[in-house]
Amino acid sequence: MDQCRHTLEQHNWNIEAAVQDRLNEQEGVPSVFNPPPSRPLQVNTADHRIYSYVVSRPQPRGLLGWGYYLIMLPFRFTYYTILDIFRFALRFIRPDPRSRVTDPVGDIVSFMHSFEEKYGRAHPVFYLGTYSQALNDAKRELRFLLVYLHGDDHQDSDEFCRNTLCAPEVISLINTRMLFWACSTNKPEGYRVSQALRENTYPFLAMIMLKDRRMTVVGRLEGLIQPDDLINQLTFIMDANQTYLVSERLEREERNQTQVLRQQQDEAYLASLRADQEKERKKREERERKRRKEEEVQQQKLAEERRRRNLQEEKERKLECLPPEPSPDDPESVKIIFKLPNDSRVERRFHFSQSLTVIHDFLFSLKESPEKFQIEANFPRRVLPCLPSEEWPNPPTLQEAGLSHTEVLFVQDLTDE
Repeated sequence: MDQCRHTLEQHNWNIEAAVQDRLNEQEGVPSVFNPPPSRPLQVNTADHRIYSYVVSRPQPRGLLGWGYYLIMLPFRFTYYTILDIFRFALRFIRPDPRSRVTDPVGDIVSFMHSFEEKYGRAHPVFYLGTYSQALNDAKRELRFLLVYLHGDDHQDSDEFCRNTLCAPEVISLINTRMLFWACSTNKPEGYRVSQALRENTYPFLAMIMLKDRRMTVVGRLEGLIQPDDLINQLTFIMDANQTYLVSERLEREERNQTQVLRQQQDEAYLASLRADQEKERKKREERERKRRKEEEVQQQKLAEERRRRNLQEEKERKLECLPPEPSPDDPESVKIIFKLPNDSRVERRFHFSQSLTVIHDFLFSLKESPEKFQIEANFPRRVLPCLPSEEWPNPPTLQEAGLSHTEVLFVQDLTDE
């Protein structure tokens, strides 16, 4: 609510102007309260096809009227001559302050306030923005732009604003069919526009539209014109130039369709390109996955080969470290028959005083034995502690393990475990 109130206060509680300004901001056009730097006005005013309508002041009627006119003529001539000489000389002493536009929006708002104070709030909707912004909006929206330059000191300005510009039928026509921009020529922004449009007298109206891809003045209305006459003249100008707007709309629509078609083609190309890139990415990923898998298989083969080689070296080392086998007639010898997991049998003699580790090393050195195994006895059924453990840090001897002179031991494969 605070933001809405602030916006309406900026636009002097004119809701139509506030909505127009907000819509312009949403379309990317700078706000009228934060305008871009002013640029030279680029409006074609030299077209010989410009429709011009000038209303001359009524001539004196009767002997009394002509007498008053002839008596006042020297005084008016002297007054305006002296005034023009004074203004001309003043320009050499002090430049015209209107030639420096510092706050164009402020000039528009100030004129709008003074207009409403003097003539009321019943008037055409003023374009609340600079002249350049009004031209841009009219060009973008393909609408007619009616420019009114207000001469504060002119004798016909007051009657024109009160009786013509504020007439309901004029307000309805302007609000429904065109944009309306107005400013006083006493303001720098209005003076700048008057220099660009080169008006001759006041009140002054100029109809501007996009013609041949340029913003062009297509009609000039000067003098004190009555409401019905103004409506007829504006309608005539719009009807005479409507074909240009229709042609421009068709060209713009064709350009938009071409742009949309090109955009769709670009999107289709990009979609196809993305699909091809996705396929290529998946192919690269598949090749990379196969390469990694082959590397993993190769590494596994190398690791397996290395493990087997280390195992074989370990077996050979264990075999070399085995003590010699006792003779059969040695009373301290033990004959042990080993049943291997592949149902083969191996027989060897050991000494009672030897550790059970010797039995394990012997079996480990055999090619038929598994990599990991344990040795079990049947009577009583038990696992012989051949390797150091927490319970048996130093494995017992054959005699301490309770083996007899002849034993049958079973080798249990623990490789999978």
